[in-house]
Amino acid sequence: MEDFSLRGKVALVTGASRGIGRAIALRFARAQARVVVCSRKLEHVQPVAEEIRAAGGAALAVEAHVGQSAQVETLVARTLEAFGRLDIAVNNAATNPHFGPILAADEGLWDKILDTNVKSVFRVAKAVAPHMQAQGGGKIINIASVAGLRPSPAMGIYSVSKAAVIMLTQVLALELAPSNIQVNAIAPGVIKTRFSQLLWQTPEFAQPILQGIPSGRFGEPEDVTGVALFLASPASDYVTGAVFVVDGGMNIAPVL
Repeated sequence: MEDFSLRGKVALVTGASRGIGRAIALRFARAQARVVVCSRKLEHVQPVAEEIRAAGGAALAVEAHVGQSAQVETLVARTLEAFGRLDIAVNNAATNPHFGPILAADEGLWDKILDTNVKSVFRVAKAVAPHMQAQGGGKIINIASVAGLRPSPAMGIYSVSKAAVIMLTQVLALELAPSNIQVNAIAPGVIKTRFSQLLWQTPEFAQPILQGIPSGRFGEPEDVTGVALFLASPASDYVTGAVFVVDGGMNIAPVL
């Protein structure tokens, strides 16, 4: 299993206070990575770092708003100060303040969603790439969504933003491949997190969604972490520009 070990590696996970981000950070720590977890509020992400340290791992919690370039640069600087290197970056932070017809959204909502979901990926990649290049390589993992592969009802701007994340992943993969930096995306389906609770807790939404999932259940955050570990590890050194769908088969379900 050495190909899946993260021993000696340093991983940065944004939006790591709960849900998928937290689960990925914990999985990386179990694989022996030193992990930097960040969130907009330190008190939200500090418990994740404490949980990792309590299990014998090494972790640093940092307050950082990925919507601001200066804070992203500080986040990377603190990572290097604490651990001396940066091998893996997971862009998980995202938002979706609009639920409804896309034409009912004002431009302010577009700006907020695209800034957090898309431009933050660019900001983090721009900040980490020079350090990965200097080290001889690295891994960037972007959390997209099945909503970026096909329209998601009432979540139009979010769908557009995640489609942009997928294309940004491919562009970065192409440009960074000569530097031995692999850039890939994970596209989860409906995962049982607070972020998506409207979809899986509300019967009128949950029932039809479940009927379209061949596996017959909503995903758990831990369902995403195996793919994340593969993409962070040496096992994926020849994989770049790919999108890994983790949705219980929802994206391939036949429409009857």
